[in-house]
Amino acid sequence: MSTDADFGERLESQTVAYLDRIDDCVALLPRALDEYANDGPYAETVDEIAAIESECDDLVRGLTALITDAGPDDIGLLNTRINFNESALLDFYNELDVVANHTERIVQEVAMMRPDAGVEPFGDMREMAGRIAEMVVLLGDVAEGFVRGLARTDATESLGEGIESIRDLESECDDLRNDAIETAFADDAVDQPLVYRELAILLDELANTIEDLTDRIVVIASKEPGIVTDADGS
Repeated sequence: MSTDADFGERLESQTVAYLDRIDDCVALLPRALDEYANDGPYAETVDEIAAIESECDDLVRGLTALITDAGPDDIGLLNTRINFNESALLDFYNELDVVANHTERIVQEVAMMRPDAGVEPFGDMREMAGRIAEMVVLLGDVAEGFVRGLARTDATESLGEGIESIRDLESECDDLRNDAIETAFADDAVDQPLVYRELAILLDELANTIEDLTDRIVVIASKEPGIVTDADGS
């Protein structure tokens, strides 16, 4: 029979593996846009992103199965943090999977739309991709601490600084999105401004998804005194 500690350790280790692969996937996004702009091996990177996204699908299925298939003997007492938050936790993992899915969609859309990379709106989108990659690194730390706090009843996790940094980066993405769209329609040198508008919105949706994940963490943590999500530690 597995113990409460065994279950928590499996959940933590599988979550870390999942977060690492999501980070690997999104880290390729700015590189892919650089390769597109410089006639590099863009198609190869798109394929690499697709392969990691498929792996993320397998990992999240394993995580959700771990939670849904676990009985009281696996999780421990019925009032543990994981059991109490099971539904919200499953939603959280499924929303995490959107990050990898959306990254794959963005690079595929760029390949299909073939925007001119030599204009300012594309540069704004490249900067957005860089900010998004930074957000995912922070999200990995925040989400790992969040799950650790749920899996260990004696744990205290302070996530506020990471969450605040993610929100700041999302605001920067909003500004870059607006600049990209405004410039695309104002600059006569930009052909097909709607293409840049659609791509900028897709990138913004990815940034929003990452910020939304922190909102989910805050909601769940509000009922768990051992998980602190305010930057001031309150």
